[in-house]
Amino acid sequence: MARVSDVRHVLVLPDRDAAEEVAEALGERFGVDEEPRLVRDALAGEDDAEDAQWLVVLRDETGRLDPGELNEFAAEWEGWREEP
Repeated sequence: MARVSDVRHVLVLPDRDAAEEVAEALGERFGVDEEPRLVRDALAGEDDAEDAQWLVVLRDETGRLDPGELNEFAAEWEGWREEP
């Protein structure tokens, strides 16, 4: 029986528009079938919603996505891949 791991990648983006574009482009670029989850991440001590970062949370149970490629991909939208 194959063991399924709970591997997740978190891409940090500067705004909601970038996060939505990244979520859509993941399927085209990497063949991701599952819809990534978008999460608003308010910066500590910030009251202004404009200062929120957006996270794109992507499950990768098979471990087929390369972390370096995901980091370069997120950088196209001025983002990065958060190390676990």
